[in-house]
Amino acid sequence: MLTLEPLRADHADALLAFERENRAYFARSIPDRGDAYFTAAGFAERHRALLAEQHARVCRFHVVLDEEGNLIGRVNLIDVTDGRAELGYRVGERAAGRGVATAAVAQVCRLAATDYGLMSLTAVTTLDNPASMTVLARSGFARVEDTTVAGRPGVRYARRLGRLDVPETGSSG
Repeated sequence: MLTLEPLRADHADALLAFERENRAYFARSIPDRGDAYFTAAGFAERHRALLAEQHARVCRFHVVLDEEGNLIGRVNLIDVTDGRAELGYRVGERAAGRGVATAAVAQVCRLAATDYGLMSLTAVTTLDNPASMTVLARSGFARVEDTTVAGRPGVRYARRLGRLDVPETGSSG
């Protein structure tokens, strides 16, 4: 069982360790964040900025924790406005291929509909990232157009959120 937690200040050390450990793995399928991001000072500055964006409700950042509480991924809702947001996620190499991304995306879709009041999500991925395309398809996203992601050929996906994302409550009758 995995847990999704909203990003907090005390996640900084574990998150930096996660990003450093998986830098080369992520760079194979998504643009690298650059050397400054991985320095203690650069990361701390970026982490504070993310928390400020979250506090302003412009974005919703989450960490993905495994059963032992280890940080194994991230899943985020970016540019939250007018009932919409862009989904982004990454799962570390050690957790890849175990359904973690699909489960985390499912959880954030439920949160987006129930807690954040969103009606639709978009996501983009590069064409050379078939694992991400599979996660999006399994998660109810539809391919809507070809695009470019940091200069690489990519695909944009979209998903409407609705009834299926909101747990039903029992009624007594």
